[in-house]
Amino acid sequence: MRRGRQLWRGGTALLTSTLVATLLMVGGVLTPSEDAVTEQTSGTTYLCTGYTGCRNAGYSDAGYGAVNDQMYWRMYSGHNCTNYAAYRMIQAGMSTDRPWDGSGMAYNWGYAMADVTDDRPSVGAVAWWDRYYHGIGSSGHVAYVERVISADEIVISEDSWSGDFHWRTITRDSGRWPSGFVHFVDKAVQNTEVPVISGAPQVGVELAVSRGGWEPSRHLTITRQWYADGTPIDGATSNTFTPTVDQKGAAITVTLTATRPGYSPALVTTAPTAPVARGEFTMLTPPTVSGEAMVDEVLSATPATWSPASDDILYRWLADGELIEGANGPDLTVTRDLVGKSIVAATHARAPGYKNDPERSEPIGPVVIGQIAQSAPSTVAGRTRVGQVLTVTAAPVTPADAAVAYQWLRDGTPVDGATTPTYTLTGDDLGATMYVQVVRTRRNYADLVETVPVAGMVTTKPTLTLGTSGRSHKAVVWIRATAPGASVDGDVTVKVGTKVVTVAMTGGRAKVVVKDLAAGDRRIRVRYAGDGPVRPARARTMVHVLP
Repeated sequence: MRRGRQLWRGGTALLTSTLVATLLMVGGVLTPSEDAVTEQTSGTTYLCTGYTGCRNAGYSDAGYGAVNDQMYWRMYSGHNCTNYAAYRMIQAGMSTDRPWDGSGMAYNWGYAMADVTDDRPSVGAVAWWDRYYHGIGSSGHVAYVERVISADEIVISEDSWSGDFHWRTITRDSGRWPSGFVHFVDKAVQNTEVPVISGAPQVGVELAVSRGGWEPSRHLTITRQWYADGTPIDGATSNTFTPTVDQKGAAITVTLTATRPGYSPALVTTAPTAPVARGEFTMLTPPTVSGEAMVDEVLSATPATWSPASDDILYRWLADGELIEGANGPDLTVTRDLVGKSIVAATHARAPGYKNDPERSEPIGPVVIGQIAQSAPSTVAGRTRVGQVLTVTAAPVTPADAAVAYQWLRDGTPVDGATTPTYTLTGDDLGATMYVQVVRTRRNYADLVETVPVAGMVTTKPTLTLGTSGRSHKAVVWIRATAPGASVDGDVTVKVGTKVVTVAMTGGRAKVVVKDLAAGDRRIRVRYAGDGPVRPARARTMVHVLP
C-alpha cells in the first residue's frame, strides 16, 4: 500500500508460468543483448530483446526504458507488462488515472474493460491474455499491438515481470494468440468522405470509384474490393471495374480499406449503384452490300463490326423497308418480284448481356431487269384439221441469244407434252381453237411471253363410201361415212336425176331408197351437210335400175 493506494504487479506469475515456459520451449533462457535477438517457437518469432537491443535493431520501446522506474496506473515499476501497457496508453493520450476500479492484474484488463474488448487486432490496442490462456500463468499478460499484419498475425511489444523487453510476432494458430484486444485509444484511420462510384452501371461500361477522404490523408495504402449484390467479384481490386454479363441485374458496391503503419485500418463501402443494365454495342464500321441490283444477280452483305465483337451475326434483307421472307443469310439472289425496289441488308450484333444491335447498310437499287425486244410476231403454218401438222416459226428478238421455249394450248389450256415447234392435231383438238405460247428467256431479262393464235377451229373431213342396189323402178343406196377423230352424224341427201331423198345419218351409216325411177343406168349423187367441226362431204356412183 502506498498513499492509501494498492499497487498491482500485473504479471507476477508471468516469469514462472509464461516467460520461463516459453523461453524453455525455444531452447533456454534468453540473455538480454544489444543485438537483435530472434528466437522462434511455432507461430511465435522474437524480433528483439532488451531496451537497448531493440532500439539498435530498429524496434522502439517508446521511451519506456528511460522511465520504467516510475509507476503508471498504479502498476509496479520496472520490467512489468501492466506498467508498460499503462505507459503506452498514457503516451497515446489517456489519463494518468486508471480507467477502472478493482484489480489491475493483467488477467482482469479484458474483464474490467469488456465494453472496449473484442477479438479484432488493431494497432495501438492492448493485447490481453486471460489467466491460464494459451500457456499464460495465473496473473495473465498484456502487451502493446505495434502492427497488424493480417487478421491472423500481429507484432507486439511487451515487458515482463522479472523478465525483459521484447518485440515478437504471433500468429493465430501458434497457440499463443491473445484472449482479446482492449481498444483504449487505438490510432485509427478515419474516413471523412465516402467514396463514390461514377459511370453508368451497364455491361461493358467502365465504372470508377473515387478515393474518398481520409484522416490522416498521407502515407495511406488504399485497397479496393468490388462487390455484386454483396458478393466479392474475383480479381476486381483496382479503382476501375467493367461489369460483365455475370453482373447483369446486380447492384455494384466497392469496399475501400485504408491502412497506415501504426494505425488501425478503416473500411468504408460506397452506396450501391442501380442494377447493372444490359450493355450496348458500339458500331465501328457499318454493314455494306456488294453486287449488282439486277434480276438473277447475287448480292452479298459484309456485316458491321462492333465493340465488343458480336458472338454471332444475324442477317436480314429488306426490300423497300419490308422484310424479305426467308432471306436470312449473307447472300441474296435478286428475284423478279424485287424489280423496282431498293435493297438493304441489316446485320445484328448479339452477345449475352448485351442488347441486340441491328445496323442497316446503305440501300442499293432499285432493282432493274432487262427487256427482250421483238419487232414482228411469230407465225404458225399448217391446216387446222385433225391429223395435220402445225409449225410455229419464232420471230427474231434482241438480244438474239435469248432462249426460246414452246407450249401448245387447246382453248387456252396447255396440251401435255406439246412443247416443240411442231404439233400434230388429234381428235382431242376437234372443235377447239389452238394457240402456241412462245417464251423467250435470258439471264437478267424479263421473260418475253408471246401467245400466237392458230386461225380457225380444228375440223375433220369425212370420207363417204357408197353401196347401191338397182331394183324395179327404184334404187337402194347404203352410205358409210368416216372422219378422223369423230363420229359422223347429221343429214345426208341422195339425188338420182330429179329425185331427191334426205335422211339422218347416225353413227356414220345411212340407207336411202329412191323410188319412181326409170329403168336404166342412173347417176347417184350423195352430199353430207356437215355437223359442227365435221366438214361437209360429197360422193358419186352409178346404179342400174330394173324395169
